[in-house]
Amino acid sequence: MPDGTAPQRNDLQIYDDRADQWWTDEVRWVRTLKNMVPGRLAYFDRFFDWEGQDVLDLGCAGGFMAEALARKGARVTGIDPAAKAIAAAQAHAAAEGLEIRYDTGVGEALPYGDASFDAVVCVDVLEHVEDLAQVVAEVSRVLRPGGMFLFDTINRNPIARLAVITMAEDVLGLLPKGTHDPAMFIKPAELRRALDGAGFAVGGFTGLGPRGMTRRGDFTFGRLPGTAIIYMGTARKPAG
Repeated sequence: MPDGTAPQRNDLQIYDDRADQWWTDEVRWVRTLKNMVPGRLAYFDRFFDWEGQDVLDLGCAGGFMAEALARKGARVTGIDPAAKAIAAAQAHAAAEGLEIRYDTGVGEALPYGDASFDAVVCVDVLEHVEDLAQVVAEVSRVLRPGGMFLFDTINRNPIARLAVITMAEDVLGLLPKGTHDPAMFIKPAELRRALDGAGFAVGGFTGLGPRGMTRRGDFTFGRLPGTAIIYMGTARKPAG
């Protein structure tokens, strides 16, 4: 990239570019994504019992969340548009003896029948999609009555832009420059409206952020009281 040229925003090519290193712990920003999984699950576990349930990991990339869910006893399907990342996920699951189905595709047009899943998990994804309302509608379609949607995304405000773009991408290198487009960040009220519009019963939102640090100098993550930057939530499809 020539000097002075702004990075491409919402650059999803990064997931394929690092697919061969997804499980090696060699790339700092990939380790950051891996380190976010336990904090997310510690919250999601409060709302859903994974054992024996059919679960879709929407936007699974190389499989960090999908494998964690499989180890909790879920029957997991992962889907992502990054074909090389999907191949890496398939290879690692096979090496670990985990039965996870992986598909290449996008959230706006899920290749599954109606009422296929008991839960859909969608983390680090909604702020990247082209049509939020369509993705939410597709999640509702593939969920069984009473099914749960568990998600996180990034708030849209100056504090979130400072934390995610300026600090995480530009200064600390926790993510590659250009990973996010701040214009695509989602205010909680906007997400709640989209979920309401798809017929979900929406639960409360809570924050997600750094809570500690590993010996390697990487952040660990957990629940935070404020939703100004990253926030998590749940929504349930009506049972009848």
